Amino acid sequence: MTIAVIIPVLNEARCIGQTLSHTAPLGFDDLIIVDGGSRDATCAIVESLAGPGLASSEHNPASFTHSPIRLLTSPPGRARQLNAGAAATHCDALLFLHADTRLPSNARQAVSTTLSDRAFVGGRFDVRFDSSCLTASVVANLMNLRSRLSGIATGDQAIFVRRDVFERIGRFADIPLMEDIEFTRRLKRAGEVMPLQDTVVTAFRRWEQQGPLRTILLMWTLRFLYWIGMSPHRLEHFYRMVR
Repeated sequence: MTIAVIIPVLNEARCIGQTLSHTAPLGFDDLIIVDGGSRDATCAIVESLAGPGLASSEHNPASFTHSPIRLLTSPPGRARQLNAGAAATHCDALLFLHADTRLPSNARQAVSTTLSDRAFVGGRFDVRFDSSCLTASVVANLMNLRSRLSGIATGDQAIFVRRDVFERIGRFADIPLMEDIEFTRRLKRAGEVMPLQDTVVTAFRRWEQQGPLRTILLMWTLRFLYWIGMSPHRLEHFYRMVR
């Protein structure tokens, strides 16, 4: 089974080099970064790691040749960027990764083993944050529990899916928010979605910047409004007002 990792980016210069340094040696068959119009050094960092001088890069690892790195551009919007990355690869499975998230070292094997069972159409990882504070641990545990009970995953959890299923259920909806929730809601109707206990590590910065309690309340409010039928386009307006 061939597996592609697709990473949407927009002004992620502070973390994309580290994420690629961690991800490329894991042995995936394709590693696609889709830029939505970054104005910082994001694209320059990706290009330096994808080029022939890779081993001498300041971001370093000589083992980078394990996964080919490709940089694409698309109109901004996470759903659009994810769909553009998926359209650019012929791999059998697709793994969607945030720019500030690190996969476990056994990620490729975990995805391959899961999808070798035809009962599973896709899956996701458990998540933990790159912070040792108690709040980060509590939030991560609540996210994992909610996902396990509901069968719904968020982008932080590195969603993966069979390519044929991805095409059959209609890819990511072109909406400004909740594209991950909407997608996994459709995905679980297509078959079993595996909630892996292997963990990805993601940045706690967003929660720290806004305050953990405020961020939790905002996310719960947005999901409740989406659940009762509010349009993602109206939700985006609400999200921008309260940030």
